[in-house]
Amino acid sequence: MDLEGLTSAHIADGCMRVGLEVRCGPAALRPLAPGAVFAGPAAPALHLGSVDRLLEAIDAAAPGDVLLVDDDGRADEACLGDLVVLEAARAGLGGIVVWGLHRDTADLLAIGLPLHSLGSLPTGPLPQHVHRDRTVHLGEWEVEAGDLVVADDDGVVLVEAVHAQAVLAAARSIRDAEQAQAERMRAGTSLREQLRFADYLARRATDPTWTFRQHLREVGGEIEV
Repeated sequence: MDLEGLTSAHIADGCMRVGLEVRCGPAALRPLAPGAVFAGPAAPALHLGSVDRLLEAIDAAAPGDVLLVDDDGRADEACLGDLVVLEAARAGLGGIVVWGLHRDTADLLAIGLPLHSLGSLPTGPLPQHVHRDRTVHLGEWEVEAGDLVVADDDGVVLVEAVHAQAVLAAARSIRDAEQAQAERMRAGTSLREQLRFADYLARRATDPTWTFRQHLREVGGEIEV
C-alpha cells in the first residue's frame, strides 16, 4: 500500500482527528531494519506452538497484506524464522508484525521483507502452549482480517477496516498542513509566529481554561490534535 508520505504518527493523529481511540502496538515492537515503512490489510494469525496457523494465514492472504502474528508477547521462544518469512515474501505480502520474537535474523535481513517484532531469540517454538485458541491480538488490541496496519520506525498502529478511509483522509490533511508549516519555517517564519503563540499566551493569561489545542483549532495550525 502506498502511504503517500504518511507515517504512523500521521495515522495516529488522524484517528484522534476523527474521534477514534488510537490503537498502537506495544512500544517494545521494533523494526528488524530501520527505515522500513509498510502498510496493508491485516492477515492475522494466532501462534499456538506451530507454524501451521501462520502458513494458513499466508495461504488466505492477498498480495500486499501484512501478516500479523500473535504469540502473546512471549519472551521464551521465537515463533517464526527464515522459512516462514521467505514464504510470506514469495506470496507477495507487504510485511510482518510479530507480537513475540523472531529468529534467523541474518537470513531475514537478506530476504528483505519488512518485519517488526519484540526482538530475537535462538529458541524456536516450544511444544507446550498454555493459552487456548482465541481471537488475534496485538498487545491489548484485537485484530481482524482487513484492519489497516501501518508500521515504521515509530512503531505500529492499527485502524479498523470500517474507519480506514476516514482516518487516511484526516491523516493526509494533517500531513499537508505540517509540511506547509515546515516549508514556512525553512523560509524564515518560526513555528511560534505561524501558530500565533504570543496571542495564545495573552489569551491564556486572561482565561486559564483556554487550551493550546483550542487555540490551534482557531488558527488552523498543526502540532497537536
